[in-house]
Order: sequence, then C-alpha cells, then structure tokens
Amino acid sequence: MRKQIFSLSHNLLAATALVSCVTTAAISGPATPRPEALKPYNERPITDDIMYFVMPDRFANGDTGNDRGGIDGTPIDHGFDPSHKGFYHGGDLEGLTDKLDYLADMGVSAIWLTPIFKNKPTQGNVENVTAGYHGYWITDFTQIDPHLGTNDDLKAFVAAAHARNMKVIFDIITNHTADVIKYQECLPEEELTADGNVPLCDYRSKADYPYTTAGKADGKPINQGFEGDEPEHQTLENFAKLTDQTFAYTPYIPKGEESVKVPAWLNDIRYYHNRGDSEWKGESSLYGDFAGLDDLFTEHPDVKQGFIDIYKFWVSEFKIDGFRIDTVRHVNDSFWQAFAPAIVDHAKSEGINQFYVFGEVYDGNPEHLSHFTRVAKLPAVLDFGFQWQARQVIADGKAPKLLKDFYAQDHLYDTAWSSASILPTFLGNHDMGRIGRFIVTAENADKSEALARSQLAHALMYMTRGVPVVYYGDEQGFTGDGHDQDAREDMFPSQVAVYNDNEAIGSDVTPEVDNFDTSHPLYKTLTELASFRMKHPALRGGEQTVLHAANEPGIFAIERKNDDETLLIIFNTSGREASAELSLTGASCHVGGATVSLKTDNKKTAVTMPALSWSAHSLNGCTNE
Repeated sequence: MRKQIFSLSHNLLAATALVSCVTTAAISGPATPRPEALKPYNERPITDDIMYFVMPDRFANGDTGNDRGGIDGTPIDHGFDPSHKGFYHGGDLEGLTDKLDYLADMGVSAIWLTPIFKNKPTQGNVENVTAGYHGYWITDFTQIDPHLGTNDDLKAFVAAAHARNMKVIFDIITNHTADVIKYQECLPEEELTADGNVPLCDYRSKADYPYTTAGKADGKPINQGFEGDEPEHQTLENFAKLTDQTFAYTPYIPKGEESVKVPAWLNDIRYYHNRGDSEWKGESSLYGDFAGLDDLFTEHPDVKQGFIDIYKFWVSEFKIDGFRIDTVRHVNDSFWQAFAPAIVDHAKSEGINQFYVFGEVYDGNPEHLSHFTRVAKLPAVLDFGFQWQARQVIADGKAPKLLKDFYAQDHLYDTAWSSASILPTFLGNHDMGRIGRFIVTAENADKSEALARSQLAHALMYMTRGVPVVYYGDEQGFTGDGHDQDAREDMFPSQVAVYNDNEAIGSDVTPEVDNFDTSHPLYKTLTELASFRMKHPALRGGEQTVLHAANEPGIFAIERKNDDETLLIIFNTSGREASAELSLTGASCHVGGATVSLKTDNKKTAVTMPALSWSAHSLNGCTNE
C-alpha cells in the first residue's frame, strides 16, 4: 500500500520528465536541505527558516530514568502513565537531541518546543485529573520540568541544535501559572481536601466588584486612593495602595503550597486578579482564571518587570533564538508594549540580532490578529487566518478565492517592526487538531487522495508568504482523533489505545511502533519542498502577488518576487484537472512541481494542471537547470 501511494505522490510533486516552455526539470535544490547550507542561525532572518513544532514528552524518550520526574507514588502523584493520553509518556530533551538529524535532514532549521519549565505534575478533579506533560501549568519558571530533563540537558540540546545551524524557540507563558490559589467563597479552606473536587468560580467584574470596596460595590471601603489598573495608572505608587485583596473573592493559598512557585514573588496573592474563572468574553477574557489556572495581574508593574526579568534570564543563560507566547489575547496590551521590545533589545545585547517573538491569538480574522502587531507591538502572531483558509480550500474543497481575499488583508500587519512575511503559517496544531484529521473527515477521501491533499496543503504553506511550521508527526501522516489530547500522539512506540487504532496518511504504520520513517512519502515531500524553498530566495521573504483565484475548486496562482528572481507558482486545488488563463509577459521555465501545460497566445497564458497538484516556473527567462 505504501509503495503504491508514494508512486502517486511522486508523479504529482517530483516527476523526472517535466516538459515546459523550454526546459525540463524536477524539484531541484540541495541534495539534502540541511540548515547548514543557510546563513548562520544568529544572523539569519526568520523568513529563511522552516519551523518544527514539537511536544517533547511525545517525541523521543532518551532517558527512562526521568520518566516520573523524580517523584515517588502513583501516576496521580508523579503524572507518568504512558497508557493514558493525558499523562506524561516519557519523551524528554535527551531524546529530542538524539533525533536532531532526523529533523535537519527534512530541512527543519528552527525547533519550537511546547513549554519545558517545571509544571505541577497533575491537577484537575478526581474524575478528570491529568498531568502537565504539555507544559502549560508552570510552578517554577527557572528550571526545566524534571520529567523532561535538567537545565544542563537543555544546554546540551541548544548546543547540538546550534551546531547544526538550527534555531531553538521556547513556548512561554505570562498569563497564568498552575492552579494553586483558591477562593474562600467557592471552596472554604476548611473543606479543601487533597482528593476533593475544586469548583470553578463565577467571574466577578470590576463594575460589580470594584477594587475599592470589599465584596460588592456597596461593601465597606478598602484600598483608599487606588485609581484603577488602566494604562495611565499602572505605576508602583498607585499599586502600593492596593493592599486588600478581598474586593471580589477572598483568595488563599492552600497549606503546603505557600512557596511552590518560583521566583518567590509569584507566591504573593497581590500579583493575581482573583476574580474567578473566565467566561472567554469581554473583561473576563483578560481578568478571569483560565479554566482554574491562576490569572496573573499583568497590569501590575511588578508583574511586568518580573516576567521581563524571568525571560531575560533564559535568553542570557541559554542563548535561545526566540519565544512563542501563549494566550496573548488574555493579557493587556500595555504589558506586551513593554515586554516585547525589552526582550528583543536584551537579545540584541546578547548578540542575538534575529531574536524572533510571536504570539498565539486563537482567531482567524486578520483584523483581530493584526491588533496585536499594530497596537500591542508584538513582532508577529501565529497566522490562524492562513490555517483556516488553507483548511477550507484544501481539506474542505472550498474555492481558492478565499485565499485571494485573505491575502488582500496582509497590509494590516505592516509596521516598522512587523509584516505578513514574518508570520508563522501552519496547518494544524496541538489544540485544534491535525491537518490530516481535517482532510480525512472533510472529504471522506480515499488513501491516495488524502495523501495528495496533505502534500498539496504543505506545498501551499511552503510556497506562500510566511514562515512554515510543521506540527510534529504530520510528516509521518498522523491524523489523530480530534483536538487537544487526541492530536498529541507519540512518535516513539505508543501505549495509548485510542492512538494506536489511528490510520495514518501515506502509510499502514500506526503510532504503536516507532515513527521516524525517512522513506515515508510525506517526509520525502517535505524534504523536497524544503530543498526547493532553500534554492529559491524569492520564496523566503519575497513579495507575493495573487494572479488568479478560481471561484470554485481549481487554479490558484501567485507570483513570488525578490531582487534576483520572479517565480510563478500554480496550484490546482480540485480533485480533477483544471485550467485557467493568466496574464503573463515573457516566457516561463518549469522549475518544479507537477507536469503542466502552458500555452501563450496574445499575452494570455492558458494553464492546465493535473488534479491536486502544484507547479513552479521561473519568469526570469528560460535557462537550463
């Protein structure tokens, strides 16, 4: 089965006899697209990179001795249960280091890791307790989670990556910590037990529960002289007057956890909003606890400076190359306006002149996304807009015109510190699920069509503007069963039953066995795409112009251009052959992709493309490659 499917892919994406205007060529580039062929990592713009987003716990287990994080007891204590999809499985930094060549050979030049700081091992109520394998329940912001290794293991990993000219990007959090703080009104301290249920608490707004009265607005006066937390009042002098924390709830820290957070200032209740749980809208989206996680008072100048200092340490100590910032939309703009420039400037002082900062804003609307570059002053945000449009066009069979309308909004990102060209583009992730899942469920495609659609989706990501991000396992055809925990399979042999019955795209192999197959058709496709991208600088930060976008599944054509070359890239998103007329001047030469018919007459070029294919042409004149 695998051999048959790969043959189809090879015909679509790397045929060896491609007849065009003058020349014949296959996808061509370096024999292996390893990052050593690029500019040095500390000088290279992010547009030259291909990122790989990996969850270390699910990638490779290099040291079984740290599987339980040095914690005794049961899985409820230490969080390790490789048969449960919501617990630690044993992957670590040593395992990731061992697999760097697997990634470099695929053309990956930047590795983005889910948070690797020390987490609360487990949390949640009795019936739904899970572990912090994903990294988003941090207690100690100064050390690596012991399930993943040590700070020395991190130094070894960064050194090994840099030796291969690969960047290392951390996933970081400033919005919240692990769930430690409780509220007397929801769960009285005398009723708190180790194995009891912890209720969510209704959000209490600033209007109904102002900072200057205890309880509701008609409560006794407190915090006299405090002027609020708006940007103009975010001073140490003003916040020194916020001494009483009972304005909404009566928060407390359970016995035994008074000093669990590091640095020590994080154990001070003053530095949290303490207004109950978010309703995911309006004010509560900024001030509410994230499903129980302790929401930090990021308007407070101490908190702002505290996090700047925390993450400066990681830059200085480990010489990493960038930060992806979690839950950006749940933090006030004034925090980002101070944080992002401070971190970038500090990185430059450490000799890291291309330090990359991008935020996660779970929203596909460019108008909403660009707020966080234009106003909050982040250099970039994850391009959920691209993900949504690519999914609709490639997986759901919608018209390519959606892509044209989407790219027409790129100007929204234009600032002195940002542009659409540096946005990270992706097809799926650990929260929403995998592109493979979207493909196999949307069209009920057979195996060969599912493979062709996945290859086309990745080609779209690699050939269009932005920085491609591959979600770990997609190169092995992982599909998952849905979102969140159901999209976090193991690359090493899995013991999770609901993972092991999954059918992969392009392979009959399941997560039950090792999945580092360099002959997998998707791994080979991504290697070829990386090679092609490496050879053509116009694909790495060059201008993009949409030339044609069909109103039904079919032809989508763009031009990519820099000072040295101009490329015509054509995609056929339809499951059948499709044609279109393009307005081109001069001859074009085929430099990669599917066999395509090009006929020019009266300055109109008729294009006919095979089903679910892409093709690339040089518009600089025809020369043999």
